[in-house]
Amino acid sequence: MALAVAQSATDEPRTLNGHANRVYSVAFSPDGKRLASSSSDKTVKLWDTASGVESLTLKGHAHVVACVTFSPDGKQVASTSFDKTIKLWDATTGAESLTLQGHTMGVYCADFSPDGKRLVSASSDQTLKLWDATTGAELLTLTGHVGEVWSVAFSPDGKQIASACLDQTVRVWDAASGAVVHTLKGHASYVMCVAFSPDGKRVASAGGDKVVKLWDAASGADLLTLSGHASEINCLSFSPDGKRLASACFDNTVKVWDAASGAELRTLTGHASPVRGVAFSPDGNWLASGSVDKSVKLWELATRTKAGDKK
Repeated sequence: MALAVAQSATDEPRTLNGHANRVYSVAFSPDGKRLASSSSDKTVKLWDTASGVESLTLKGHAHVVACVTFSPDGKQVASTSFDKTIKLWDATTGAESLTLQGHTMGVYCADFSPDGKRLVSASSDQTLKLWDATTGAELLTLTGHVGEVWSVAFSPDGKQIASACLDQTVRVWDAASGAVVHTLKGHASYVMCVAFSPDGKRVASAGGDKVVKLWDAASGADLLTLSGHASEINCLSFSPDGKRLASACFDNTVKVWDAASGAELRTLTGHASPVRGVAFSPDGNWLASGSVDKSVKLWELATRTKAGDKK
């Protein structure tokens, strides 16, 4: 779907204001009509992407909401919190449908399986947990990391899970058994974020060493290192066609990279504080970012040059 977000006369990104504190995560709905954002103000907000109007505020967490994601059918929203829980919400009404409890420390990230039947979560208790997304039952606990697990992602076929950890490694797990398939080593500092390419052939990771790494998902080989950010990288997002990769950084910028060559395509410089979350729209024409400056921004990527955009 082509988003019809109004742009100002100077072609600045659309800024969505409403959170009372830091924005930690952003996610588009599968149809591109809505955007979800999570914040340290303990809420999740849903926005209409065409108008930029806030449509729902989800309240129920007792602490920072670190991550938000839509189910593959767009009917549910999952959120994770430092209050040790994952909550599932009705994406239309905002009603809370399930609270998943089992982690002993804050939950940083969650991701739905491609069929929407399972949910995987990552926690500062050094574990990942697999859940039944319908009943909330805990299915598996994955252990092996030595440190806080900050990011997690299902592979596009649902057969593998990737995780990023304080222990400077990325692990790839078998999603059925919980066995470790690969331990990816090469980062010089903690790893904050991980993402699978849409074709499932590559894994991207980034963190405290200021670089993005691309790995071969099948062999675990280190393929490419992308350098250019000036601080730790918090979040990664592949474009739907897998040709671009976006990174959100503590240097207040978002960078868009050519995922094949590693060339830096754009640097988006509109945020006044570190950027914590980034996500491509389903059509690949827009990028959403969330920042410590309390704002969410929508960037149009189809335009060649923009104010606040360094080529």
